[in-house]
Amino acid sequence: MRTDLGKARLLFWTFFKIGAFTFGGGYAMIPLIQREVAERRRWLKDGDILDIVAIAESTPGPIAINSATFVGVKIAGIWGAAVATLGCILPSCIIVTVIARLYLKYRNMAMLQGVLNSLRPAVVAMIASAGISVLLSALWGGAGISLAGTNWTLAAIFILCLVFLQKGKWNPIAVMVLAGGLKLAAALAGIG
Repeated sequence: MRTDLGKARLLFWTFFKIGAFTFGGGYAMIPLIQREVAERRRWLKDGDILDIVAIAESTPGPIAINSATFVGVKIAGIWGAAVATLGCILPSCIIVTVIARLYLKYRNMAMLQGVLNSLRPAVVAMIASAGISVLLSALWGGAGISLAGTNWTLAAIFILCLVFLQKGKWNPIAVMVLAGGLKLAAALAGIG
């Protein structure tokens, strides 16, 4: 029991450090996880990191949290999964809480409003870029835009969803469920 507690403590601090010093999303954490878990601590072999990435990508949720959970289970069971996951997300929770408190305190400051106003177009552009990238990948599979290569089933579902969102004022969650159902029905029917 003492050994498991020691491993759990080490797991927590290892993933706390990874969560605190990784910027750029879950994929940026993979090299740090490999270095800390496989090379430094020798809890897993280098080949196990590929399994972690494969499992973390194939399960719902952020890859960083899934990776931490998987490593935690392998090292110290359920408690290991819990503390590794907590260690991974806690730094972000702390940072967001501090930033939120600072924002609430200084939100009326003209300089802060100027900074936030200048960031809004960049955030909108990043979200639009991601959306366009997903749309291009879905409709043309990354093979280049052409009429012959268009997935017309997905194009029809996309247009129908836009109509329901814009004209019908449907709830976005209902539209996502509808889109998933339509795609499933099309796949079962052998269309697209």
